[in-house]
Amino acid sequence: MEKIQMKTPLVEMDGDEMTRVLWQKIKDELICPFVDLKTEYYDLGLLHRNETRDQVTVDAALATRKYGVAVKCATITPNAQRMVEYPQLTEMWKSPNGTIRSILDGTVFRAPILLDAIRPVVRTWKKPITIARHAYGDVYKSVSFETDEPGECTMTFRGASGREQTVLVQKTDGPAVFQGEHNKESSIRSFARACFQYAVDTKQDLWFSTKDTIAKVYDGAFKRIFEEEYEKTYRTQFEALGLRYFYTLIDDAVARVIRSEGGFIWACKNYDGDVMSDMVSTAFGSLAMMTSVLVAPDGTTEYEAAHGTVTKHYYRYLKGEQTSTNPMATIFAWTGALRKRGQLDKLPALEAFADRLEQASLDTIRSGVMTGDLAGLVEGDRPTPVTSEAFLKAIRARMEM
Repeated sequence: MEKIQMKTPLVEMDGDEMTRVLWQKIKDELICPFVDLKTEYYDLGLLHRNETRDQVTVDAALATRKYGVAVKCATITPNAQRMVEYPQLTEMWKSPNGTIRSILDGTVFRAPILLDAIRPVVRTWKKPITIARHAYGDVYKSVSFETDEPGECTMTFRGASGREQTVLVQKTDGPAVFQGEHNKESSIRSFARACFQYAVDTKQDLWFSTKDTIAKVYDGAFKRIFEEEYEKTYRTQFEALGLRYFYTLIDDAVARVIRSEGGFIWACKNYDGDVMSDMVSTAFGSLAMMTSVLVAPDGTTEYEAAHGTVTKHYYRYLKGEQTSTNPMATIFAWTGALRKRGQLDKLPALEAFADRLEQASLDTIRSGVMTGDLAGLVEGDRPTPVTSEAFLKAIRARMEM
């Protein structure tokens, strides 16, 4: 079979642990035999980020802006435990995803891959729920410190004009911890526009939720900006398509989502989106079946799996044991990036290949060949789970039919 020829490279960001292992296997089994793959490669593995003092992450983000499309493997964001596990680390490096999102000013959209054989835990859900997660600020760009004595904490803003604003955060009668968060109006506005445009493009209703009754100024700014963008730019388009924009408090949104049939975009602030995307993906079946795409205001897109590096399976792999790690979300990250590259470069063959690989992957699962996380969720007669390698080879066999 003649390989599909690519015109423009896409940015490839390698990652860590078990997902790094599967990353190479997916390329070897499912992509390179069919596509003359062209990528600009960046190693975002933790130790290489450490060696470059995380400059490689910045370089990868800038390359993504240059080429317009990227695909990213899951990566480690080190915490105290990882600092012990990796004594070579010179610093507790920030989340690569956070760095990339900040540079690209993008919004993350996460949606589950649905299977007929696995019913959602929430029985009313019949359609996918897409989580739109704001990609900047809040706790992910916060600063914090702790104190060991009584006192008071204030927060001061000094403007370029020299004018100052100061508020009392809290007086404490003993040791305490403090944290300061921020967001930028330009980022919030980009988030709002991305959500409305994605809703128009995918013809889905848009829900947005914050807690502006408590965070009256901070969350209130989010609510105000969304309303301004909707009224100024998107109301006419929404009404013409029969779509609905709906705002409510985050706690009310959770209750409404649980009672809904799905089939809408749920826009959330950064932390809310981080948590709710895991909740939604698990309720639909498995976090390994959750797609994730970062969309920047200029149309730049970066595709990845929504899950982490699957550490437990990795240590079993290092011992020489076979694992049944689900590669579906990572496969769909590759197909998403290849399809987008094909669209931008007007290569219908590359778009068709992405569609065919997704269909072959889903058909493999429907035939009863699946990894352990899915086999345990199938209702009725449960199939015997296969290893990751056997699953990939089964997809390869379908691709070659």
